[in-house]
Amino acid sequence: QVQLVESGGGLVQAGGSLRLSCAGSERTFSQYNLGWFRQAPGKKREFVSAISWSDGSTYYADSVKGRFTASRDNAKGTMYLQMNMLKPEDTAVYYCAVHVSGRWDTGDYDYWGQGTQVTVSS
Repeated sequence: QVQLVESGGGLVQAGGSLRLSCAGSERTFSQYNLGWFRQAPGKKREFVSAISWSDGSTYYADSVKGRFTASRDNAKGTMYLQMNMLKPEDTAVYYCAVHVSGRWDTGDYDYWGQGTQVTVSS
């Protein structure tokens, strides 16, 4: 069964940076497209970024484009989300998941990790 574990969250001041990691088995990462989502208190979960297995193509929500960068290392079985120029509105629990079908932003995802908290202070 696919298992994903996020890490790297924390407390950072506005304008700062964090790098999130999403670890899984090598087989998982070499075969699946992966995504990052986030959920702030009282809000719906929203798409942040996705990365393809075949060529490493990346996709971003408009709200993070130019600030966040997704990458993956299949040999290490890890996906990353480098977050720069963080804003208070980026505060949320961040989740990684396997993309199953459909669009990157609104399609079906499965095998969600437990999430990692990111808090950006003003």
